[in-house]
Amino acid sequence: MSTPHVIKAEKREEFGKGASRRLRREGKVPGVLYEAGIDNVHFSIDRLEITALVRNEGVNAVLELEIDGEKLLCMVKHVDQNVLTLEIDHIDLLGVKRGEKVVVEVPVVTEGKAKPDAVVLQEADVLEIEVDALSIPEEIVVSIEGKEIGDQITAADIALPAGATLTTDPETLIVNITFFQEDAELEAAAAEAEEGGAEAGAEPSEEASE
Repeated sequence: MSTPHVIKAEKREEFGKGASRRLRREGKVPGVLYEAGIDNVHFSIDRLEITALVRNEGVNAVLELEIDGEKLLCMVKHVDQNVLTLEIDHIDLLGVKRGEKVVVEVPVVTEGKAKPDAVVLQEADVLEIEVDALSIPEEIVVSIEGKEIGDQITAADIALPAGATLTTDPETLIVNITFFQEDAELEAAAAEAEEGGAEAGAEPSEEASE
């Protein structure tokens, strides 16, 4: 990302649950911008704009927050969503500088097909890396094409974007290629339940024959 999206915001002078509810009724989201060396900036932002940004660019989205004519480079740090509507209720932003590296968690996705009969278990959904704030990838793709039973992919095996450094433990297991394993205890419980059901179903017929 070379040109961050610019979103206009307004400074907040009122705080508390009542003020936040009023903002949400007006289609706005309350938020706070944190940055080392400056006071926290409390603001409100258009819900549709910030929702579109997070949806399109992911949880590590970078933007320029324009307040009173000043543009502040920042990235999404935390989003609070309404448990019922899933709308953004509050957002925390972290101020960054151009050329500054940040530590972020990036989603890991797999592509390709493993060998027949192989079962692919993704043991970790994110990878933590240090990368330029303007070059944060939306996701990191891991190929499982042709992987066989017994193969494993650790954090150290994954190719990172140019300029990125791995901060996750290199030995962290990300993908495990294994085989289908039937749970003996579950099978035994199911068989017992089936047998018990058959016996229970047989009782009325025995009584009826007497």
